Amino acid sequence: MAKKKNINYTEIKNKTKTSDQLVNKTKNKNKGETNISPKSANIKVNKNPIIRKLNKIKLFDDEILEVGTIVSVKDGVAQVKGLKSVTSGEMVFLGYLKIKGMVLSLEQKIVSVVIFGNDTLLKQDDMVFRTFAIMSIALSDTLFGRVIDALGNTIDGGLNIVSSIQKPVDTKAIGIIPRESINEPMQTGIKAIDSITPIGCGQRELIIGDRQTGKTTIAIDTILSQKKYGKMFCIYVAIGQKKSTVAQIYESLKKRSAMKNTVIVSATSSESATLQFLAPYSGCCIGE
Repeated sequence: MAKKKNINYTEIKNKTKTSDQLVNKTKNKNKGETNISPKSANIKVNKNPIIRKLNKIKLFDDEILEVGTIVSVKDGVAQVKGLKSVTSGEMVFLGYLKIKGMVLSLEQKIVSVVIFGNDTLLKQDDMVFRTFAIMSIALSDTLFGRVIDALGNTIDGGLNIVSSIQKPVDTKAIGIIPRESINEPMQTGIKAIDSITPIGCGQRELIIGDRQTGKTTIAIDTILSQKKYGKMFCIYVAIGQKKSTVAQIYESLKKRSAMKNTVIVSATSSESATLQFLAPYSGCCIGE
């Protein structure tokens, strides 16, 4: 009978890996042994899977990047985790489509971000990128005569507004004592209002009433009368109105040469509730 051969297996001892060594394993086909030979190398490996993924697509630099992930999206508001140093009112980009958003609520582990766009394009675990800039809009003299949205982008088909002056949208109002006293009248052009209820420049006046009672008509007549009775700059903020109504108001003011000192901020009913929420803040920002 044939005797069984005793097979000797060679034991392989692993050598200690240091930070400046690269382990190179080569397999010996003849003996079936593995030889380990260290080589000096300087390799920097980032263990964060999010940073490694971003380095592959080359969107941002890992030295200045702070990234969070979306936990949930509901009613135009995204719950985001991972943004530890974000500030209230800061603008962020959501997802790879870079949809704009603004941080509002700061909690211990989660922040709430208002989405200025289509929230159906976002899903859970999408990345959120900081911009390190407070939400602001561009201010320039070329704003007059234009129609813009709540973010300051032109929507009237003209050229985009380019300005080096950026003013934060959510700013604290000027106190009562630093304000100047009201000493100049504002003519609305409606005799019943000007004679019974005089309004001064700088005064806050509320127009209230039911539907189809002429609230918008009073505001439009006041803008038109500034061409004849004064030189006051006007800002008309349209919130929740139809696009056709805003276009009709624009054509009416343009026909009477009243758009030279007027800015229209439009947040129509077809836009998201978050943009309608931001529109009055943008209008006050331009006025101040």
